[in-house]
Amino acid sequence: MSVRDHSFLFESLDSKQPSTTRKVHLRRLYDILQLCFQRNDFQRAKRVWAILARCKEIDWLALWTTGLHILAEDDAHENKTQRTVEYLRAMMLQYPDDREAILKELIFRLLLAGKCREALDELDLYLPSFPYQDNPVFHIYAGLISLYLAQPTLASAKLLNPILVRDAQTHFEHAKALDQENVVAQAFLDKILAMQNDQGNSYEESDDENMVLDTALPEKKRART
Repeated sequence: MSVRDHSFLFESLDSKQPSTTRKVHLRRLYDILQLCFQRNDFQRAKRVWAILARCKEIDWLALWTTGLHILAEDDAHENKTQRTVEYLRAMMLQYPDDREAILKELIFRLLLAGKCREALDELDLYLPSFPYQDNPVFHIYAGLISLYLAQPTLASAKLLNPILVRDAQTHFEHAKALDQENVVAQAFLDKILAMQNDQGNSYEESDDENMVLDTALPEKKRART
């Protein structure tokens, strides 16, 4: 059978008909990989991916989502997220062409793991610089996390942390400025305004008698590399 007579189940990376026997084998492996994903056979998918990632024809960096899919499934079974987080941080350095998408995935994984403070620190690390500062999604993430962390940690406390509330408001305003049609940003800005009115603008006054302070020492932020 000629190499041009083969049919495949899934679209290839370049969607070109393979011109050599080796490329036919690679296309078959790619089909097997996709079938494994469809059938949730991640052990076999891991072995197939280990072969494909070593082939010179495969740009495994561009396929970082495939590696993430396999690694995240392993971490889910082991109830761990650290390997997935470290993988995404490594991809941020090795594949700069897709940094914004990788950072979104990194924040999402940290939030899934309940590491809200670490997710906010990660955003604080990148948001001041381009192109992240012009992405409304990152400001929405930062605003939502700040508002969540502003909730009182003590049972006796009634007020939100005014500093984090102001930070959340600033991020939502930035998101709104970048995307005038962003209904999420507007909804939370309205919510914050309503909370401030209910509290008699106590967040703006920063009354020492009412303010809830976080007495824990701040964690040292990770430096960008």
